[in-house]
Amino acid sequence: MAPNASKTDDTPMARYRALLREGELNEDPAQRHAVEQLQLLHDRLKGYDPGQGKKVARGWFGWGRERAKQETLGGLYLYGGVGRGKSMLMDLFCDIAPVSPKRRVHFHAFMQEIHAGIKKARDAGASDPIAPVADTVAASATLLCFDEMQITDIADAMIVGRLFEALFARGVVVVTTSNRHPDDLYKDGLNRAIFLPFIEILKDKLDLHHLDGAEDHRRDRARSDRRYIAPLGPEAEAEIDRIWDHLGTGEETPLVLTFPGRTESFARHRNRALRAGFEDLCARPLGAADYLALVEAVDALVIENVPRLSRARNNEAKRFVTLVDALYEARTKLFVSAEAEPETLYLEGAGAFEFERTASRLDEMRAADWPEKAD
Repeated sequence: MAPNASKTDDTPMARYRALLREGELNEDPAQRHAVEQLQLLHDRLKGYDPGQGKKVARGWFGWGRERAKQETLGGLYLYGGVGRGKSMLMDLFCDIAPVSPKRRVHFHAFMQEIHAGIKKARDAGASDPIAPVADTVAASATLLCFDEMQITDIADAMIVGRLFEALFARGVVVVTTSNRHPDDLYKDGLNRAIFLPFIEILKDKLDLHHLDGAEDHRRDRARSDRRYIAPLGPEAEAEIDRIWDHLGTGEETPLVLTFPGRTESFARHRNRALRAGFEDLCARPLGAADYLALVEAVDALVIENVPRLSRARNNEAKRFVTLVDALYEARTKLFVSAEAEPETLYLEGAGAFEFERTASRLDEMRAADWPEKAD
């Protein structure tokens, strides 16, 4: 979340200037330009009513939809390299946006909810499950703020176009961060042609802003306090043992997560802390829903023996990225032993670009002043 600032500062620019004065942030021209874009949207949101005067029109996909007679705002797509402050600035904006209801959510978690909603609508006999799901989302949030929009799953790629078409038609305003320009989303993905209309929707509906600062603010905050231990070896093993002892005492019992039709179990669990190897967490066929359930069940996670990753272990790398995202969003206390420092864990392969964000987040999460939920 955004650093603290006075609640009397009720605009993005005022909040940003206050954080600069208080020394919470350093002057960054690229961040300032992004705040200017957020300020413009903030001003346009005052008095915004997505429900005024709707009528039927034709959409990108050729099906009927409702469009507000008043101009819909669309929103903002903020993209750029890892650690530049995209999420922090979006959180600052969302916190004081003059519209209600509003919601800030990680894109992975949002898509899990959408798939569950589609299944529920289909089970209820809906011929087009997108419409009732979009109605539910629009009723719950006039403003949706997404952290880290990325598409890696064919199931997501097949529905996001129609879903966001429906959301924009209902007047929902979207602000999202991403490491990629829209044209590079789902790059080289399976059946990418079905995804291309979604890219056009984003470019048509959202203002695009490139936060192109040269500084990785996350990495600058990293501290050498032994929350991330590399390389592997006897010293790393001893340090992980020390950390585990420090996290609590008592009997270890399995952590069992229950899902429809299956359970997932992790052996070393006590006092809402879990100790598990990379293989147990990332070599098994786990997905975003599993990791979200895991982080809800623990306040601290110790991950042992993270190897160097490569094209040959691309599936494991994808799971590790998803796991770190879930831990980061939940502010879970994290300790890691790994074969290499974060920035050199995954240097080649299809997911190397996405892993840059993961490396940056690992560096931020090892910092002594990183705000965990357990503190």
